[in-house]
Amino acid sequence: MTDLTLQELEDEMITCRRCQRLVAWREEVARVKRRAYLDFDYWGKPVPGFGDPQARVLVVGLAPGAHGSNRTGRMFTGDASGDFLFPALHKAGFASQSKAETRDDDLTLKDLFITAVCRCAPPGNKPNREEMDNCLPYLWGEMERLPRMQGIVALGKIGFDNVLRVYRQHGIGVPRVKFGHAAFYHLGEGLPWLLASYHPSRQNTQTGRLTEDMFVAIWSQARDLLDGKAGQG
Repeated sequence: MTDLTLQELEDEMITCRRCQRLVAWREEVARVKRRAYLDFDYWGKPVPGFGDPQARVLVVGLAPGAHGSNRTGRMFTGDASGDFLFPALHKAGFASQSKAETRDDDLTLKDLFITAVCRCAPPGNKPNREEMDNCLPYLWGEMERLPRMQGIVALGKIGFDNVLRVYRQHGIGVPRVKFGHAAFYHLGEGLPWLLASYHPSRQNTQTGRLTEDMFVAIWSQARDLLDGKAGQG
């Protein structure tokens, strides 16, 4: 993949069929559909990252939702997690609008690129270790192709752990650090900073574990870090 552009990498990713369990699940969901979306043409393929190719911030989530990104074909688009994410991004100036409904809704990202550890919707939202390993080369490929990247925001512990793991897989020593909401770390000279957040899943947002104010603060901190206004630990 070393000679591919970012767009060519994403185009190649869309054709991936390495994980039989995930291929079967994503395609079954796209065929059966949810009643509310019976007239919707489901994506039903691996979901590429999207955003600003000159992004200074990379956002790493877990995996597409069965009836969210697996339906729309764009990360965090068309489900409750996106309904929580994009208003916060819009408020911080990273997104052109606060809603993300379809790939054709004119939403654009500025200074931000959104991706995930796993690109296919997993049963129960739980990819296994082998499936994540199969996808990590795509995450690494995106990281290599974002020349202005200064920081990473990890949404959830799996995103956080796999950002660290992909660096170690490529022989880059990063510190042993712990996940926690709003935890902030320098990964080392020449490497991006890492900011952690609880994932904006319904499990977190509807229970109050992640509130709107807590989430807005994450993106405000990311913006301040880019602008040189935040304390950087």
